[in-house]
Amino acid sequence: MQTEQPSSPTPTRVSRRGLTISAVVGLLAVALVVGNGITSRSASNARLKETTDTQAVPPVSVITADSGGNKSSLDLPGRLEAHARAPIYARVSGFLKAYHVDIGDQVKAGQLLAEIEAPDLDQQLLQAKAAMASAQAAETLAEITAKRWATLGGSNAVSRQTVDEKQGDLTVKQALSRAAQATLDRLVVLSDFKRITAPFDGVVTVRNTDLGALINADSSAGLALFVISDVKKLRLNIGVPQNYAPAVPINTKVEIAVPEYPGKSYSGLVEASARSVDAASGTTRMQVVVDNAAGQLMPGAFANVRIELPKNMLALSIPAGALIFGRDGLRVATVDANSKVVLKPITIARDLGQVVEIGTGLAPDDRIIDSPPDGLSNGDPVRVVKGTPSGPAKR
Repeated sequence: MQTEQPSSPTPTRVSRRGLTISAVVGLLAVALVVGNGITSRSASNARLKETTDTQAVPPVSVITADSGGNKSSLDLPGRLEAHARAPIYARVSGFLKAYHVDIGDQVKAGQLLAEIEAPDLDQQLLQAKAAMASAQAAETLAEITAKRWATLGGSNAVSRQTVDEKQGDLTVKQALSRAAQATLDRLVVLSDFKRITAPFDGVVTVRNTDLGALINADSSAGLALFVISDVKKLRLNIGVPQNYAPAVPINTKVEIAVPEYPGKSYSGLVEASARSVDAASGTTRMQVVVDNAAGQLMPGAFANVRIELPKNMLALSIPAGALIFGRDGLRVATVDANSKVVLKPITIARDLGQVVEIGTGLAPDDRIIDSPPDGLSNGDPVRVVKGTPSGPAKR
């Protein structure tokens, strides 16, 4: 008996179809992976370009100018001086007989300071008195003689010429008498200078003599015997720079500090101005008066004067770090509405150190770049940093 062999064409057809489907799925997967990679790389490149473009734009912080004005002060050195100071020299020669005051003593006007023994002057005074007596006697005799000759001339007993001569002799004797009187008066006045007195109320700040010392009259080129100083008020001379002189008028109040009293200040008042500029220093000399009723301040001491300058309410103020110095002059970088740089030339009205007052070139609503980076030019794009405070310039 014969057995029939069955035919199997179906598995062959199924196997080919599965392979085809698998190949198509694989190609789709590969295409998907490749497409996803290309898309991811393109997105990365776009993000990188955007990041690079963003980083290429410099970040800046902006501020606005302060239009409230600035209160500033001017510190100047000075030297305290007595309001009235009198070096006292001898008017007569001799020896110091006695002195009655010493340094630091309070004296009153007219108080006796010292006495000078002047024997030469005493002898000159005695001689002048004798000369005066002789001149007066000669004048008296000439007057009697002139009267007698005038009587004789009236009776024609003597000539008119003789009468005139006697009258002329009387005139000469009268002139000699007046000269002798003037010499005597001068020596009497000089004799009064043997007593040295204080010219005003004050303090003896210097004594340069001692008992028995030789005194030379009118030796103003040497040392003064005494120096009397009125220290109830003191004077302080300061040199105010020319550009600040108009801001310091007469009667301006100032503050004064001295090293011996740290942390303490005294008030003063500008009393006078030289109203001229010293060509050597470029300053105007001004005189400040300081009340020293308590006697704490000393003449000759160094002092520092602080003058509060008035505010300029119309001036715009910015930090000094916002300024750009270049060959095109002084400029300030601002940011416009399109975040582009606009460089504006300016002028400075007043330099206050960390803050400057702008004279011209800025508007109150300008957005100013604080601490601008190097290389900025007109039209450059900038990126304003978020969260940066935009307000008045810090002082």
